[in-house]
Amino acid sequence: MLQLRSIVGVADNSGAKRVGVFKVLGGSRKRYARIGDLVVVSVKVAEPRKAVKKKDVLRAVVVRQKQPFRRKDGTYIRFDDNAVVILDGTEPKGGRIFGPIPREIKEKGFNTIASLAEEVV
Repeated sequence: MLQLRSIVGVADNSGAKRVGVFKVLGGSRKRYARIGDLVVVSVKVAEPRKAVKKKDVLRAVVVRQKQPFRRKDGTYIRFDDNAVVILDGTEPKGGRIFGPIPREIKEKGFNTIASLAEEVV
C-alpha cells in the first residue's frame, strides 16, 4: 500500500531511481494505492544523462508492494520492496523492467509492462 509522501523505487530504466508519491489517482478520497493503481510521482533521485530528471512530475503504476496482496483464488503475494514503473501515456517510459511483476498488472491492461518484465509471478 502506497500513500501520499511514500518514497518508492523505480523498476524500469527510464533514469529515475527513487520517486515520491504525491497523489493517488482514482477518486477524490482514495487514500492508498495497491498493485495496478496509478499514482502521480515526483522524481527524487535520478541517473545523469537519462530521459527522466530530478523534480520531474510523472505518472506511474504500482507494480510491487510489501503489504500482502490477496488474489482471487485466496492466495497472498507480497514483495520485498515497493516499486513503480513510470508511464508515458499507458506505455512504460523505459525499455526494460527489472524484478518480478505480478500477473495482476497484465489483467489491469498493462500488457507491455508484463511482456518486458523478467519474471511474471
